[in-house]
Parts: sequence; C-alpha cells; structure tokens
Amino acid sequence: MKKSKGCLGEEIARVYLEEQGLITKAQNFHTEYGEIDLIMQDQDVLVFVEVKYRSTDRYGNPLEAVNWHKQRKIKQMAQRYIAQLGYEPVCRFDVLGILETEIYWVKGAFS
Repeated sequence: MKKSKGCLGEEIARVYLEEQGLITKAQNFHTEYGEIDLIMQDQDVLVFVEVKYRSTDRYGNPLEAVNWHKQRKIKQMAQRYIAQLGYEPVCRFDVLGILETEIYWVKGAFS
C-alpha cells in the first residue's frame, strides 16, 4: 500500500530529527482538537513538531501553512499531552517543512 504524502513527510521528519539527536516520544498523537505529528525529546526539552510536506512550491512554502489558527490548535493538543505526564516539562514548538528534497527546521517557531 502506498503511503500518503503526509505520512511520508512525517517519516522523513522523524528520521531527520532523530539524526539530529532528538528522541521520538510519540507520533500522530490524537486529541479532540486534531493530531500532533511528532512529539520529541531534545535533551531536557519536550518538542511538539508540526510537519508540512510539499512536493512543489505551487501552493507556497510549507512553513507558511502553520498560521495562528493552526498554532492555537497545536498548543491545545500539547496541553492534553502534558496533562497525561503528571508534571510540567519545558516545551518548545517547532515546525519542520519539507519542500521537494529540502528540509527546513524552525526551532521555537512559536510560543
């Protein structure tokens, strides 16, 4: 079965981030608000990663797709994940855009 572009992008992102030293905590974490693509550990920081994959720039840069509305939803989903932990970790919100074969990783893209 052929993987969707979204799944392919998330897999590329996960492998890339692991190569950068991050540890995968969860993938496709579902909540009533939607799903968080990747939750990673970067040393002492819990990182919520939104992945956007585009095979062309026809619809713009993938990083531009994470607008304020999407950011608000990601923060709500992150709160659900943190509530399960029983403690308040240091967190960061990253966006990883993939355009064709180029990877753009924005650490701390929003707060």
